Amino acid sequence: MTPEAKVKRKITAKLKEMGAYYFYPMTGGYGRSGVPDIIGCYKSRFFGIEVKAGKNKPTALQMKNLREIEEQGGLALVVNEDNVSHIEEFLR
Repeated sequence: MTPEAKVKRKITAKLKEMGAYYFYPMTGGYGRSGVPDIIGCYKSRFFGIEVKAGKNKPTALQMKNLREIEEQGGLALVVNEDNVSHIEEFLR
């Protein structure tokens, strides 16, 4: 399992525990590029989570998508192994 997959697993475990609605968007040439790794809604709040591991940072296109989510009142997060334990705080 990749380091990023380990972070995703921790995030989704917490989202399930919280009862949040979420999914992994699959672009595969049909959707929009740069969409966050996890899209969801928790207590009427839309969120997008870009998952990173190690020293990886979001690309310019990923950051553009996160900014657009925030501009529309959603919550945009970049989550890695250092802050994954705070996911519940971020979404409240």
